[in-house]
Amino acid sequence: MDSGELPLDRRLRQEILFARERVYRFGRPTPLEKLDLPGPGPEIWVKREDLSAVKSYKWRGACNRMAVLSPGEAKRGVVTASAGNHAQGVALAAKTLGIHARIHMPRSTPRVKQNAVLRHGGDFVTIHLSGDAYDDAVQAARREEEQTGAVYIHAYDDLLVMAGQGTLADEVVLSGQGPFDAAYLQIGGGGMAAGVSGWLKTYWPDIRITGVEGIGQASMKAAIESGSPVDLGQVDLFCDGTAVRKAGTLPYQICRDTLDGIETVTNDEVRHAMRVLWDGLRCISEPAGAMGLAAVLKNRARLAGRKVLVILCGANIDFLQIGIIAQSIGAADQASRTLRIRIPEKPGTMLGLLDSCFAGVNIADFQYGKSHDLEAWPVFTISAESMDILDEVVARLDGGGFVWQDLTGAVDANFRAIPLRGDLLQNPAFLRLDFYERPGALHDFLGRRIQGNANLCYFNYRQSGERVGRALIGLDFPSSFERDALLMTIPAQGEGYRSCEVVDAETTARILGR
Repeated sequence: MDSGELPLDRRLRQEILFARERVYRFGRPTPLEKLDLPGPGPEIWVKREDLSAVKSYKWRGACNRMAVLSPGEAKRGVVTASAGNHAQGVALAAKTLGIHARIHMPRSTPRVKQNAVLRHGGDFVTIHLSGDAYDDAVQAARREEEQTGAVYIHAYDDLLVMAGQGTLADEVVLSGQGPFDAAYLQIGGGGMAAGVSGWLKTYWPDIRITGVEGIGQASMKAAIESGSPVDLGQVDLFCDGTAVRKAGTLPYQICRDTLDGIETVTNDEVRHAMRVLWDGLRCISEPAGAMGLAAVLKNRARLAGRKVLVILCGANIDFLQIGIIAQSIGAADQASRTLRIRIPEKPGTMLGLLDSCFAGVNIADFQYGKSHDLEAWPVFTISAESMDILDEVVARLDGGGFVWQDLTGAVDANFRAIPLRGDLLQNPAFLRLDFYERPGALHDFLGRRIQGNANLCYFNYRQSGERVGRALIGLDFPSSFERDALLMTIPAQGEGYRSCEVVDAETTARILGR
């Protein structure tokens, strides 16, 4: 039987064998590392594709596909679309083979991925930023294919690309660490999941393989439920490496038979998995790279005692995004709620609220601006080890007769829209406070240093994960004499805080809109 007449799954297995002879001209095998976590749970092994030449598994498929181009095809050059990682694989192959590549990427592609493409491809690649999403870039690349005759190198819907990705599974099989009871494979278009799942099932028929997708980008789940790939219309872009609106036709035909199920994960669960990878292996993953682990952690109790494989499929993430994710990581690690609470607008009541109701919880965010003469509505985001502890806070608020609102997820709270009516203030002053992030440090500063008739009129603080917390505090006084007297008594440094600076008059005026 001609190889072209073989069933797709057999053709894929055959092509993975051929890919063994091609891909290692371009890169080296990547390690398989054990991830040790405290407490009971599964034995987790991580395939470190982040340690490849392009910091992603995508070099395998791109290089395997381009290695078989005929001299005529190579002369015409290649064109592709990519959110970033596939583009780096194409760039690596282009430079190695001496083939010119034109690469279309969404305008939102992280700068780190664009720079990496240029670094790997040099003079052999040209980047075109096309559209706002991956599918927009695909359309632009397909138009160029028609106009120029260049060979289109698909990121996932290509048998040779899928086979190249399958070589990472071949390395897992040859590692001697198997067999595995389960594998969790992230899915964008499905090329990696198809190549890896088919190969693992060949050698370990009893392995349970679960596809993993972001809850806002589950194109393969939709395809399997519908009986064919369908266009989602719009996808969440947090896990940009898997943000594909429509699963590939060929990957779908493999995955519908090799996957035992599909798990969806939230962005918060992915953030938490990124933190676990850092804590356990000291590696930085891009969001898509942590999706498989996110699903494992979500099912940790059920998987206890089993041997589980996950793929850290990429580490191409902008440095700025790392900081933003780190700041928000608490939402995934702990239960949290955002509460807006009414208290009398008079000195000492804010501190009294902290003393009476917030014991035992962490204040991750504190927003307040004076907007009424008689009552104040500060907004607190509080977090704790369990929701039960947060429920106790609510019970204390109810017991104290406080009126409150739950603003968890509210747009104004998330975007930190802090109202402040400057016309209600008499003699305001603002302090820039850097305090040590430990229990009681902020409370002690407010209790010990803010004395007399000083009334809190503004507070802007968000926990960043650093050892030092930073807050902008506004105080109002009945007279300028009382204001100046208090400000002169606050040391620039003191117990529990590293620095306290009085904001200059010009900045104060801008805060007040004057």
